[in-house]
Amino acid sequence: MSEDGKSGSKATRPKLGRGLAALLGDDGDAMDVGVEEVSARLARAIPIAALRPGAGQPRRHFDEDALDSLAQSIRERGMLQPIIARRVDGAPGQYEIVAGERRWRAAQRAGLAEAPVILREMTDRDALEIALVENVQREDLNPVEEAGGYQNLIDTFEYTQDDLAKAVGKSRPHVANMLRLLKLPEKTQARLASGELSAGHARALLMASDPERLADIVKARGLNVRQTERLVQEGGMPAVAKPPPAPKDPNVRALERELTEALGLSVNLAATGKKGGKLTLAYTDLDQLDLLVQRLTGRPQRPGAGVEDDPLALVES
Repeated sequence: MSEDGKSGSKATRPKLGRGLAALLGDDGDAMDVGVEEVSARLARAIPIAALRPGAGQPRRHFDEDALDSLAQSIRERGMLQPIIARRVDGAPGQYEIVAGERRWRAAQRAGLAEAPVILREMTDRDALEIALVENVQREDLNPVEEAGGYQNLIDTFEYTQDDLAKAVGKSRPHVANMLRLLKLPEKTQARLASGELSAGHARALLMASDPERLADIVKARGLNVRQTERLVQEGGMPAVAKPPPAPKDPNVRALERELTEALGLSVNLAATGKKGGKLTLAYTDLDQLDLLVQRLTGRPQRPGAGVEDDPLALVES
């Protein structure tokens, strides 16, 4: 490890984004054999008590039922996949877990005194990358944890989003979209982390002026992502039934029909005040529009157009 723990030769850094086998050996053999065979060749038994979680572990939530299930499997079959760890500077006999904290926790529940561990020399930067890659590949992280892991690498080692996407084997848009989730209020992030909201819900709520209030509405009404998007577009107001319009005066309707029959165009009359109103004429094609303009402006009729082509001519016939 370098003295500052932040730099390392590109030639010696683990190849990320290629799965656990790429972390188990540098000679390429790990890509051609099974994980169990590599484990038997490279792993050593280390006391459970000598291991501790990595400082850069992005995962914060461990499902208790899943841990119990894994512990039972370890009791019956042993730990089939090793933990990846590195030595702790200044603490002989102590090791920091880089990948496999969930297995370590389950091994404690299973009562194991030792666990198979592969020790690697790596920088702080490599350790953060590997811890994040392992969890992302296994889909063990909730969206908030994944986004937090990305932000940690950016803040600590000044990653660009492009570099980060390459390091973890994801697309740049994916990384950018995940990082945006950290802009949500803490309460909304907590709902996303717990599974009350999906990442799709969260991305929709990012566009809202009050995400927390809308998250309450989404939860209470059980809205899906599309419905949440519409809710945001409507300004955050839950859709409510609009009152039916007041019935139009019979005399106004009669006048509308009279004008429609005379002009051959759809006519709508609407009051806009105590005395004023609005007259709307609807046309179905450009020819009707042209004929309407002729009547309103007094422009001569187009050559070749007969009375039968002009619905407005019926007014004069």
